[in-house]
Amino acid sequence: MPSFIDGPTLRALLRPSTNGRRTKISDSGGGSGGGGGIFKMFKLMPMLSSGCKMVALLGKHNRALLADHATTVTLFGHRRGRVSLAIHEDTRAPPLFLIELPMLTSALHREISSGVVKLALESDTRSARRRLVEEYVWAVYCNGRKAGYAIRRKEASDDERHVLRLLRGVSMGAGVLPAAPEKEGGVPAGPDGELTYVRARVERVVGSKDSEAFYMINPEEGGNGGSESGAGGGGAPELSIFLVRMK
Repeated sequence: MPSFIDGPTLRALLRPSTNGRRTKISDSGGGSGGGGGIFKMFKLMPMLSSGCKMVALLGKHNRALLADHATTVTLFGHRRGRVSLAIHEDTRAPPLFLIELPMLTSALHREISSGVVKLALESDTRSARRRLVEEYVWAVYCNGRKAGYAIRRKEASDDERHVLRLLRGVSMGAGVLPAAPEKEGGVPAGPDGELTYVRARVERVVGSKDSEAFYMINPEEGGNGGSESGAGGGGAPELSIFLVRMK
């Protein structure tokens, strides 16, 4: 069965939105301006464990500090371990979609440094009783390259619950998280390195019951969104995630 990567399903998801804010997703990342937007902010943030004290404090709140219930995407994992993807409709509730991707966190960091990350998850299983986000087996592509296969988690592990609890009050950002106390099932950073995260608010676009896309909301678009449009970026998001079920 041919992959959707070069097919009409992906092209349909990439059509311009009706509000005119998004024009296309550029494979080149917008030339010299490809590393812009929120990823520029990520590079300025100190990746130090001491910088996560605020995150730990936010995680103690009983409710999220977001002004609304925007869909949120979180990518996290130990530097030398595998990266996990969580999609939330409400960070106070369990994730809508949770999966451990078949790629190392360090490999994701390299893709982030390029300025554009496009994750495509393709499922060739089909059930009339399951929603798209409820499918289990996924082929994973990162920036057009196949990374392997992954299985959606029904429940979060102890480490994943620890991360999501700490980030409950965080709407966007990147950094290093403190490890969970061993009494709570956590393990020290050890051979897999520090626990890092990237979180962004996204626009959810439902193409059909078999296709959805999540586009990162660039905070610069609200104020001076034209700051990079002249550099060839066309307002394209730096992070986009596609879920597609093959017919």
